[in-house]
Amino acid sequence: AKCVDISLSSCTDVAYTQTMYPNFLDQKSREVIEYSSEYILISVLHNLLQGECNPDLRLLGCSVLAPQCEKDKVIKPCRHVCENLKKNCLPAFDAIDMAWPYFLDCDRFFAGEEEGCFDPLAKLRGEVEIEEDLPSDLPATFIQFKHHSYAQMVSTLKKTASRCSHIATTYSIGRSFEGKDLFVIEFSTKPGHHELLKPEFKYIGNMHGNEVVGKELLIYLAQYLCSEYLLGNPRIQTLINNTRIHLLPSLNPDGYELAAEEGAGYNGWVIGRQTAQNLDLNRNFPDLTSEAYRRAGIRGARLDHIPIPQSYWWGKVAPETKAVMKWLRSIPFVLSASLHGGELVVTYPYDYSRHPLEEKEFSPTPDEKMFKMLAKAYADAHPVISDRSELRCGGNFVKRGGIINGAEWYSFTGGMADFNYLHTNCFEVTVEVGCEKFPLEEELFTIWHENRDALLNYMEMVHRGIKGIVSDKFGNPIKNARISVRGIQHDVTTAADGDYWRLLPPGTYIISAQAAGYSKVMKRVTLPTKMKRAGRVDFVLRPVEVWPNKLLRRPMEDMHDQYDPLELFDPHAQHAQPGTRGGSPQPREKPWWWSYFSSLDLHKPLWLLKQH
Repeated sequence: AKCVDISLSSCTDVAYTQTMYPNFLDQKSREVIEYSSEYILISVLHNLLQGECNPDLRLLGCSVLAPQCEKDKVIKPCRHVCENLKKNCLPAFDAIDMAWPYFLDCDRFFAGEEEGCFDPLAKLRGEVEIEEDLPSDLPATFIQFKHHSYAQMVSTLKKTASRCSHIATTYSIGRSFEGKDLFVIEFSTKPGHHELLKPEFKYIGNMHGNEVVGKELLIYLAQYLCSEYLLGNPRIQTLINNTRIHLLPSLNPDGYELAAEEGAGYNGWVIGRQTAQNLDLNRNFPDLTSEAYRRAGIRGARLDHIPIPQSYWWGKVAPETKAVMKWLRSIPFVLSASLHGGELVVTYPYDYSRHPLEEKEFSPTPDEKMFKMLAKAYADAHPVISDRSELRCGGNFVKRGGIINGAEWYSFTGGMADFNYLHTNCFEVTVEVGCEKFPLEEELFTIWHENRDALLNYMEMVHRGIKGIVSDKFGNPIKNARISVRGIQHDVTTAADGDYWRLLPPGTYIISAQAAGYSKVMKRVTLPTKMKRAGRVDFVLRPVEVWPNKLLRRPMEDMHDQYDPLELFDPHAQHAQPGTRGGSPQPREKPWWWSYFSSLDLHKPLWLLKQH
């Protein structure tokens, strides 16, 4: 047998070009494979699992059905890749009542690294694309101002983290619908760990795939932070030494690929904006703003940590959206910004107007003063946004100082900024970084210099207001205690170590801390106008034998468990729509996915049926 070109339509994007027949299943030709139940399965798994674990599973299946061939020798895929994927994806099969496919048996069809195997998923991690060679004498501070493909972005982030390994690391918050890792680079003095009283900050770019400037700015910012820290830049060292910074350059890498096919200079408003599922991520988050408006008139009701309504899960939730929500659940973020394109302005919540039929209505949050201060921190440090000329990109917002309440500009529901504010402790603004969504490469250098100081200035705002620790009289931290500010109908809660951060503009406030089973403690706090670091305000709570009913609040984790099933949500199950409750469903002989194999008469995949 000799190596032949791969001609299977579901395996054309593997990281190699040739295979050999017969394959590991003793299928002797392309035609035999294409009519097999194994091949049909890998072709439809994307739909069966609603994008979960794909294209990983399809590529893994291709490595068995069309294994890599070099110099007329077949190379087996690596066993550890199969084992890791099975560990992560077996729950997805369980959820649709499907057995793990026999041809993905990690012991039978895969090999150990010592035997000489290949990683069929290397392409997904950006490890296959060959980067252009750069001169070896370039300084360590060199930044290449260009558009980065997905693989180039991943490579640049990993190289940057490697160069600054003592203050940086990379991680993934999840996968896009088409299986690309949503990569984050983190900067901190203790990468990978939350440190007591150190605030958490994040930037998110490329939420709309065709708005690419934010993505490139965050790639440049990562390289800049690393280089300047190593060079001893006092501003950057102070920032990283006192802040945990997370940069997610591309939340929508699938959409970016579509937009990139059009090419730079194409100022498109549609192609690539949405995800591979045709979803607009900035309309895909739960609408908690409507609930906040309903609560606003109720005495004592809080406009914070609003649970996700059950009805939200009946709609289509993008894996990218779910990844962000789980990210927010895992890290106590304080401040954030999402970088968009198409205008030159900074907007802040609420993005959904108080009266849904009003497309442009000023709709402030309880933290209106703080949000305006945050938005101006970016706008005033941007030389073009702060320019008083009205005959330019963003000129319509000059009289407003380059900032605007989101709903007053235009109202929409399901936005990420409103969700951050109403479901978590995090304050988020939206920065429209330019009127051209996909500019030419020669414009990127100028755009970086226009935004660099604004990006830094906004990050430094995470240190405004107050911070502290809430503990009991023995010094034990109290998790999920509420920090309230008199006159502002929005609380923040303490993290797992009892620490908290409350963004506040200058002024005098009455701050209180309370938790279930403890008495409330109140303090008067004054924040001077020129104070640019968070004031330390600790609370020691004393236990009470009877917790007054009027102050009884469920701990936040209990609220999540009861009302907010994000952790338990199964994206593979078929969720009932309202009104379908009634009698118990009739048992079916075969699971719902069996119809996908109806064309197979004699070779139906009985091996996919679980033996109960």
